Amino acid sequence: MNAPLTRAQAEELLFREALLIDTQRYDEWLAMFTPDIEFWMPAWRNETKMTADPDRELSLIYYKGRRNLEDRVMRLTSGLSTASSPPPRVVHAISNVLVTAAEGDTARLSAVFTCHRFDVRMNRAECFFGRYEYQLRHEGDEWRIAAKKIILLNDVIPTVVDITSI
Repeated sequence: MNAPLTRAQAEELLFREALLIDTQRYDEWLAMFTPDIEFWMPAWRNETKMTADPDRELSLIYYKGRRNLEDRVMRLTSGLSTASSPPPRVVHAISNVLVTAAEGDTARLSAVFTCHRFDVRMNRAECFFGRYEYQLRHEGDEWRIAAKKIILLNDVIPTVVDITSI
């Protein structure tokens, strides 16, 4: 059994994830996730309630399994999508990182984010912001992301939101 995850370790992991997505190091980013990752951004049902079941209700993004994230990355990097060519310039700011539960080989985290995105094609800057909820598992000698829930607070946006913007 391993020592519980510390806040410093949690911050390091989330800051590294942000840097990897910002710098388009997608293979390293994908390696941070467990094979059975649940990557979910629920939709807002109304002004105060979000959808709660990704199998039965609308989600803005829902990927079950790293293979689905790998497919999304392939589409982003293939040049086949005009929406991702050239790729937007992004920078994530992560803060308020809290370890909400940690015991042995599992941990839960909460954090807030802001993502500034510049769409080169449209010459337009946008800002997305919200909260993250993570479930981590210690596998081998490192912590991996087993679930990531993205609560996008400004979901009325002028463009398509992709994994690079949240």
